[in-house]
Amino acid sequence: VRLIDDGGPFPYAGKDGSTFGNFEGLLPRRARGYYAEYTVPTPGASTRGARRIIAGDGGQLYWTADHYESFERIWRER
Repeated sequence: VRLIDDGGPFPYAGKDGSTFGNFEGLLPRRARGYYAEYTVPTPGASTRGARRIIAGDGGQLYWTADHYESFERIWRER
């Protein structure tokens, strides 16, 4: 989350920060481009793995450990 807040640098610069389309329809419906996805490294994985944080333009954050099969909202203390 800190890297997202800081604007990077991201481990997968070509992928992190790209548009998340919400094609699964599991997050609140928003215009295309509202959500961006970021890789959460998986220890021992040789690829990006399945873990991601999805960030909304309104500051919302969502966590998926199973490559978009399910999401949990990340609540921040203000």
